[in-house]
Amino acid sequence: MVIELEPVVDEPALIVRSTTTALVVGDIHLGIEWDLYRSGISIPSRMKHGLERILGYIRQKSPDRIILLGDLKHNVPQISWQERDEIPYFLESLAEYAPIDIFPGNHDGGIEHLVPRRPDIRIHPVRGSVIEGVAYFHGHTWPDPSLLSAQYIVTAHNHPTIRFTDSLGYSVTEQSWIRTKLNMDVLGEHFRDSGMQLRKGKDVPELIIIPSFNELCGGVAFNESLDDDLLGPIFSSGAVDIDNAQVYLLDGTCLGALRHVRKLVESRPGTGKRKRKVVKK
Repeated sequence: MVIELEPVVDEPALIVRSTTTALVVGDIHLGIEWDLYRSGISIPSRMKHGLERILGYIRQKSPDRIILLGDLKHNVPQISWQERDEIPYFLESLAEYAPIDIFPGNHDGGIEHLVPRRPDIRIHPVRGSVIEGVAYFHGHTWPDPSLLSAQYIVTAHNHPTIRFTDSLGYSVTEQSWIRTKLNMDVLGEHFRDSGMQLRKGKDVPELIIIPSFNELCGGVAFNESLDDDLLGPIFSSGAVDIDNAQVYLLDGTCLGALRHVRKLVESRPGTGKRKRKVVKK
């Protein structure tokens, strides 16, 4: 089976082509406005704006299925009135165009109460599953060991970004795609009781981390982060090769390996801070 992964240019969305075509979007965080309102920030709901963006992808790419890669809702542990009102409408609207696969994230507690009961909307296990040779899971848990047999593993959760800072201290944060390999020795240790024979060498699955769809969520600056700073057990355990990860901006610009991006002067934390002069007496 030939598998092709194609990011939508200038958008945080992925097209996966195998037997059929899938549109993948993660970290939509519907209901975040309600949470911001409780913190004293009043923003009108952007649900319809987000829905129109995704419908634009659908009209452009004509996918056979829509994969929502976790954190469809925002508020935890409760379900807000906004989510009760908007999520069923959002899902019903998308399901008119293609079947939907939902991979629950850490913000999706109780999502089963918001999903319309229809056969073309499916909720997958939290630890993920494989669809047509590609593995998907949100990223806040260990993956199911069956995912390690896939050629590609697509995940979300970390909202990857790259932050650049000039000599005056002005920072610009850009959403990014992260593409890397897994450390099978670490995964083999974790899954040693499963009896699985994990692949080695060139057969190691590629991990694709997609950007957050919701621009209000912020993100994690990968060029300023170590394994312990990233979210999810596969990162904190060292099971992801972060240093050699390839970084791409939304417009398709390849920045190269993350270890090289970190060495850029503009990429170092505190670039804009003046060093205190030491006066010898």
